[in-house]
Amino acid sequence: MSRRSWIVAPLAAVLTAPLLALLPTTPAYAANPVTPGNYRGLGFDQCEAPSQSAMSTWIRKSPFRAAGIYISGDSRACQRQTHLTATWVRNQLAAGWHLLPITLGPQAWCTTRERYLRQVRINPSSTGTYSRARSQGAAEADKAVATAQRLGIVRGSTIFYDLEAFDHRRSTSCTTSALWFVTAWTRRLHARGYASGFYSSAASGIRMLDDARVRPGSPHTMPDQIWIADWNNKADTKSSYIRSDGWLPYRRIHQYRGGRPETWGGVTINIDRNYLDLRTPRIPGASAPAPAPKPTPKPTPTTVKPRYTGTSMADPKCSPTTINRSSYRQTGPGRPAALVPLQCLLKQQGLYRYQVTGSWNYRTWLALRAFQTRVGHPLTGYASRSDWISLITAGGSGATTRVGSTGPDVIRLKRALNAAGSAALPINGTFWASTRPAVMAYQKQVGVPATGVVASQTWAALKAGRW
Repeated sequence: MSRRSWIVAPLAAVLTAPLLALLPTTPAYAANPVTPGNYRGLGFDQCEAPSQSAMSTWIRKSPFRAAGIYISGDSRACQRQTHLTATWVRNQLAAGWHLLPITLGPQAWCTTRERYLRQVRINPSSTGTYSRARSQGAAEADKAVATAQRLGIVRGSTIFYDLEAFDHRRSTSCTTSALWFVTAWTRRLHARGYASGFYSSAASGIRMLDDARVRPGSPHTMPDQIWIADWNNKADTKSSYIRSDGWLPYRRIHQYRGGRPETWGGVTINIDRNYLDLRTPRIPGASAPAPAPKPTPKPTPTTVKPRYTGTSMADPKCSPTTINRSSYRQTGPGRPAALVPLQCLLKQQGLYRYQVTGSWNYRTWLALRAFQTRVGHPLTGYASRSDWISLITAGGSGATTRVGSTGPDVIRLKRALNAAGSAALPINGTFWASTRPAVMAYQKQVGVPATGVVASQTWAALKAGRW
């Protein structure tokens, strides 16, 4: 979202125009997960969607797991989007990226950007309760949904409208028309089965939206999630321009640093940095949450029916020896190497309530799917490296751990480091001096300070499954 420490946004508004006929979906990509889904951590945005090779490198080497992509809007600078196809979207979602679809269409009438003065802007006429602005907002939502469906971005996902900076003090009709535009955008998205997101600068658009949120009797409909541009270099979801109760919990993104090149794994991209704290929103008017996509591949049937054991976390096959591994490989149908530790760890999370068999079965698939949903990972039908890292560290205390520390958290740490790479640490309950280089290597790998001390940032990276 280029240059937007000042970027502004409108505030949501009311929609009275009749709904257009629904456009067809793309069944070939119906198995894609809802995006961005559940995620807490770092993300980036960049106008032109990066290449497949760049995304593949960054998912392995960078600290980011979310990426903003401009899918529609006549005002966006990146109209060509050479790499942005349904296959590209499917590949990124399968790899574990949380995509943030963005539309940049008509901007506020009183925009301060010269480029937008030459393009279609939000109509400021107050006639018919800003009916022209509302029609524009609904039309942009329709175009965004049509593009999203062609790209395989499924219903239940959030689409963000990018409203760049404007002088909100200059004209009441300008700001009010922007509010009605976003209300129409939000309501039309809800009618089409998508959640509404809104990006703007904290000092203008976000502040204005927050004021409308608390105004008694306000007719405007608020977006489900907001994206705050406040370049204060703080990787959190806070901003002094918004009230502390607005869009919390799980409904904020904070763009905390503006465009600059970053290099990970030898690949350089000019990005804005963001911190996200999101859960999939319940779309107003929906009778039930968006259905979870069916994982692929489907689990292979088994002739062994495991015995139900209820809430007990104990099993004769579960011990430190059977769970410890020098590495934790992708595990699922046809990949049985680590099924015993997988079932044991899922059992310890209260998700697998059956006998540990060491054989793939339907109950293991259900438990794994439940864990992936819990931590916001793709529903792949097998345990990925990210799944292993998150599963191993789930339930840990998160206490600071350093050379000389002992206890269960040290065991979790060593298992997770083995899962994250090639550490191959001997697993025991003591943080030896020989463990510190492996910790520092992981910290460098995921972009946290390489201190050799495992504190909140490193635990957060491990629990998110980063590697």
